[in-house]
Amino acid sequence: MNGRTAALQRGRSLLLPLLAVLLLAGGCARSPDDGGSSDAGSPGGAAGISRAENDLVVRVDRGDGSAPESWTLTCAGTAEGTHPDAAAACADLQGMADPFAPIPADVACTEQYGGPQTARVTGLWRGKPVDLELSRVDGCHIAQWDGLGPLLPGPVGAN
Repeated sequence: MNGRTAALQRGRSLLLPLLAVLLLAGGCARSPDDGGSSDAGSPGGAAGISRAENDLVVRVDRGDGSAPESWTLTCAGTAEGTHPDAAAACADLQGMADPFAPIPADVACTEQYGGPQTARVTGLWRGKPVDLELSRVDGCHIAQWDGLGPLLPGPVGAN
């Protein structure tokens, strides 16, 4: 074996354990972008998501001038999290075939306005990533919002 081949083999033998450690650590590490804040009262802290199969963060801006809200929801055997009605939200979502499906691009939507609310749901559902932006800007978006039932608040003034 020449010197270059031996050096490459030594480098590989050092690189593989390092890669294994990085991969394992990467599966546990979370950044602020995925809810990994260290605040106990915010997503990713002590009350944050745990990355269970059905584990969500819901951020809602009611559009009425109040501060945006953020809730966690874990539906794994029992409903847990900071969501105001975790049990109802989990039961409703679990009864749906694909609760976070996007609105098809080719669908015609009625021109009606349902209110200024916006929301974003992120996390995992049935083990698949969720990142859904919601609003009430037209008939399709209103139906999508309302279809998520107790996960999201009703129109401004309804709750």
